[in-house]
Amino acid sequence: MVEEQGALLSGLTTMRVGGPAQRLVRVSTTDELVDAVREVDEADEPLLVLGGGSNLVVADEGFAGTVVRVETSGMRTESDDRCGGANVRVAAGEVWDDVVAQAVDEGWAGIEALSGIPGSTGATPIQNVGAYGQQVADTVAQVRVWDRGQSQVRTFFGADCGFSYRDSRFKSGDGKGVHSGRYVVLDVLFQLRVADLSEPLAYADLARALDVPQGSRVPLSQAREAVLDQRRRRGMVLDADDPDTWSCGSFFTNPVLSETEMHALRHRVRERLGSADAGLPVWPEGGGRKTSAAWLIERAGFGKGHGLPGPTALSGKHTLAVTNRGSATAAEVVALAREIRDGVQDAFGVRLVNEPVLVGLTL
Repeated sequence: MVEEQGALLSGLTTMRVGGPAQRLVRVSTTDELVDAVREVDEADEPLLVLGGGSNLVVADEGFAGTVVRVETSGMRTESDDRCGGANVRVAAGEVWDDVVAQAVDEGWAGIEALSGIPGSTGATPIQNVGAYGQQVADTVAQVRVWDRGQSQVRTFFGADCGFSYRDSRFKSGDGKGVHSGRYVVLDVLFQLRVADLSEPLAYADLARALDVPQGSRVPLSQAREAVLDQRRRRGMVLDADDPDTWSCGSFFTNPVLSETEMHALRHRVRERLGSADAGLPVWPEGGGRKTSAAWLIERAGFGKGHGLPGPTALSGKHTLAVTNRGSATAAEVVALAREIRDGVQDAFGVRLVNEPVLVGLTL
């Protein structure tokens, strides 16, 4: 366990903004992680648990409390056979894309479409990370957590995690801290299929890129490379030399609307674009209908690169990404996001919801 005073959080987040932490504690084992969190709780101090920092925007003033940086490691295969699949337990601090890369190399299918997503493994069940037709809820068998409410280690099976679109019980559960919830993820057990081929390609653009029908299976390595290529085209693969990728990825989640809300949206689309359809993407999601935040942002008048040549702008490759062009403050990042959110609401009556966690900031 290593402690620092006044460490800048901008260097620990992919958005590259954020002031100093009053206290930063780096933990490299599960026991250290539990001990650090318990110590902060017993002192009744503010706590921020930080993994890869890819889904976080911290205020310029920093964080007046303890930031616990999770740097635990370990990936253990508990079983590996074609009948029961590969059951792989991964420490919360493991880099997520390294886990996906190893799964592909080992011939384990189920997370190949989640290639290139930045951040740590412990964050994936909290957000129910998903992309290109897959989500971690499809493969999570267990999540082991430190329950701050009961001061004990608990294990939740996949069915008990409350997974839904970009949500879980770990994200929305009652929390003792303002910024970190009740549950601190310690490790995740994934159940993957032992196979040479990917899961069926559910994403049309991915199938087209591979020149196969949608629903086809392809070699795992091909699926991974196609996903990485798609993400690079959208500026969603971190590149230290490209400010167009200095972001939290998608800043807004795709709206999930009721039938009544979808009807109202179609009416607004007709008024603005002359057609009730106008190419509006719609997919079923739970008991409602999901549409594209990027589509709404673009039709509300915010194109790629909106905000340039300022310090923060929409990515030149994808309108869902708010980017730091190298000198942005957290306040400027949030100001641009607020402009986009309010513009979409004015145009279409849909209020976009931010995907990254805002610490010391409000949208």
